Amino acid sequence: MRILIVEDDTELCDAVKFHLEQEGYTVDTCCSGEDGLHFIKQEAYDLILLDRLLPELNGMDVLSRARALGITVPVIIITALDGIGDRIAGLDAGADDYIVKPFDINELLARIRAVGRRPAQWESTNNIILKDIELDLMRCTLKGPSNKCTLSKRESELLEILVRNQKRIIPRSVLLSRVWGPDAPVEDGNLDNYIHFLRKKLKFVGSGLFIKTARGIGYSMEVSNA
Repeated sequence: MRILIVEDDTELCDAVKFHLEQEGYTVDTCCSGEDGLHFIKQEAYDLILLDRLLPELNGMDVLSRARALGITVPVIIITALDGIGDRIAGLDAGADDYIVKPFDINELLARIRAVGRRPAQWESTNNIILKDIELDLMRCTLKGPSNKCTLSKRESELLEILVRNQKRIIPRSVLLSRVWGPDAPVEDGNLDNYIHFLRKKLKFVGSGLFIKTARGIGYSMEVSNA
């Protein structure tokens, strides 16, 4: 899972990032509202941790603009404002949850898991089973009917997106943003190389799943009829 932290307190930001990465999440950070909105518009994230008091553009405006654009990614507001009116305003603006500073990191992790369990949102499990494969996101391993193999972190993240969105065509731009990060200096051909690697590994483990190319658009995970 890729999480974006929008927080201008660099010490807090770094600490939260460290703990989330220890839990197996991929984390990007930025420290201003303008940058936060820019990254959110890339739709590369599964969850946003959004500070309310930000330079350039405050968190409430960032959230309101994102929701107005139809972006439905879950957002947890992180703020020092703990009044009931502040909480209500944040939730009414489109936040999925609200946590007040200072907070215990275990509470934040619990809230992230809780948001992930809600209907129509991403799942928080680190083990994904689809048809005849099991993908372990923590260990970066792929198990099939006949074999088991290891994956690189990017292979694991790419396969996760395809598996969680079975039969749905995921655009190339979305795959690049979610696996390499928004605005990452990555060549388009890198995606094709990783898809090639994953196809070989699916075949190696004996899976009936295959990655289908939608020429000029993207890729989808399909089930073989054989």
